[in-house]
This record gives sequence, C-alpha cells and structure tokens, in this order.
Amino acid sequence: MPVNTSPSEIPVLLLYNLDPKWSASDKAEVMNVTSQVYEVIRIAGHQTTLVQVTDSDLDSVLSEFDPHEYVVFNWCENLPGVPNSEGLVVEYLEQHGFTFTGSSSATLALALDKYSVKRLFDEAKILTPKWGIYDKVSSVNWKNFPAIVKPSKEHCSEGINRNAVVMTEATMKNRVRYIIKRFQQPALVEDFIDGREFHISLWGNTDLEMLPPAEMEFSLFKDKYDRLCTYESKFVPNSPQYKNIQTLIPAPLSEDELHDVEQACKAAYMLIGCRDYARIDMRMKDGLFYIIDVNPNADISPDTSTISAVEFMGYKYRDFIEKIILLSAQRHPKWGEQIYSSNSGNVST
Repeated sequence: MPVNTSPSEIPVLLLYNLDPKWSASDKAEVMNVTSQVYEVIRIAGHQTTLVQVTDSDLDSVLSEFDPHEYVVFNWCENLPGVPNSEGLVVEYLEQHGFTFTGSSSATLALALDKYSVKRLFDEAKILTPKWGIYDKVSSVNWKNFPAIVKPSKEHCSEGINRNAVVMTEATMKNRVRYIIKRFQQPALVEDFIDGREFHISLWGNTDLEMLPPAEMEFSLFKDKYDRLCTYESKFVPNSPQYKNIQTLIPAPLSEDELHDVEQACKAAYMLIGCRDYARIDMRMKDGLFYIIDVNPNADISPDTSTISAVEFMGYKYRDFIEKIILLSAQRHPKWGEQIYSSNSGNVST
C-alpha cells in the first residue's frame, strides 16, 4: 500500500437534496452553495460527481456507483418530502457500504432525541439546563421560571421563537400544549439561561480540535424574549434576529473560560458520537457554561460561524472541506490506512 495518496486518486460523490416543491429562490440558493462546495472539492484535485436527490428513492441516483471507488461528501440534509430524514440518508449509505463524511445514523438519531441527550449529559455530569419532558399538559410539573419550551425531536431551532420563553405556569402549559399539537411530539421544558450564547465548532476524530468559539451577541435586544437563536435568525434574512444578532469570533473569553468550554464540548462531542465535525451550542450564566444543543453534521455553508472560525485560524474554505474528506477517507476500505498529501495548507488530522 502506498504511503501517500493524492486527491486525484479519491473520487468524491457530492450528494445533495433539491426538493421540487421548493420556491425558485430556495432552489437557486441551494444550487449556489452546492456549486461552491463542488468547485472547492474539484479544485482540490478530486474527481467530483454531483448527485442530486429529488425524492426518497436513493437507489435511483446511487445504484450506479461502486461504494469501494468513492467517498460520499454528504451534503444531503433530508429526503425531499420526508421530514427529519437526514438519518435515513445515512442509513442508506451505511447499508450499501458507502464511506461518507459526517456522523453515523445512530448519532444523528440520538442528537435528534433531546430526551436521550439530556439523560446522557446528566449521567456524565456534563452541565446542561435543568429539564423535563412532557407528552401531555396534565403531567407538567415545573416550577422554575423563566423557562423555555421546545419540541423534543426537532433541529434547526424549529419551534423556537419569542413565545418559547415563558414566565408563568399558565403560559408554560399553553406553550407545551402548542408544541405537542403542532409538532406531534413531547415538549422539552428547560431552565432559560438568559446569558451569553456561544457556538463552538470542533473537527477531528481521534485527534479532536476545538475551533475558536463564536459568540452570538444579543446587545441590540433588550427583551429577554428576543435574546434567542431562532429559526428566523438562521433562515429568514429580513427577520430582526437574522439582521441584528452579531457574531463575534473569537468570542471574548478568558483562558480559564476557554479551557472550561473546550473540556465540556469535547466531552459532549465524544459522548454523542460525533464524527469528523460538529457544532456545540452553549450558554453562560454566573460563570458556568451550559450545553443547550449538539449538532452533528452542522451546517458548513460558507457563511456559517463554523467557517468563520476556520477562516479566523487562517485556513480557507477549501482547507476545511478537504480535511472533512480526508477524515472520512480514513474509514474507507481502500484508502483507510493511507495518509495523503494535498494542497490543503497545514490542516492536520
């Protein structure tokens, strides 16, 4: 087996989803970002094939490819028309022997189940806000306020807006009722940590590295109900949260604080089983850091806090994408034991 393998020897399938029901502008935005990723992978030297997923039939687009001859760059967030189906995409790749970037289907399923994540954190003594899970309003037994009410099996901040923060038992029960009815799942109630929020990206597997933390800065919002990273703050450009939450990189933290953040985030990453890269969301109050969410396969579009952290370190977008491919290629039966050299700067594994 050769010592070095060049990128040209590792073909990549860039797997992405495009829902025919999306608006023309949404389709154009997805194609724009996907094209950027495609160019980055291609320029790095990989033979790159775009594989578009437009329905739930993955066989129709992947059956012609030999799993032993490719690494899949998994850019597919969902099967079109199938909510929360990111894990189903990965299950298919696993079952058909593909090597792919990012976390396993088991990890994606676990991260989506906030009840299981919370239990694991409590057992491992990883600090997270006090919590309760309720599948009916009559079972609610919660006395701590302010609180925040969320869906227990969603991601991308679905169901989180200013109405999610509650100050009384009555408003909390109303919100629990709304979540159960709207999302057809139990509601998660947590202590609302009204403090600084940080998004911490990590990459690696055996050698895990924390990227510079990003702070979501809420100083333009005086009302605690608005000091949130909502769905709108991520996906609705004209919303107040999208326009007025400032991202500070690196977050102004002391060395001791950075140490505490790193220890907690690495522990959470490993506990949940994240692979290649992930983002951990935290809040700080009274000098303590509380993990509020773990995001395996976090968004790594060019305008995200993860990529901003990468660029702060002096790397290019290409460096990040190439490292993710390298990390996944190390699991490939053909290239698994090889260390390849590329033009990806000094990004190490």
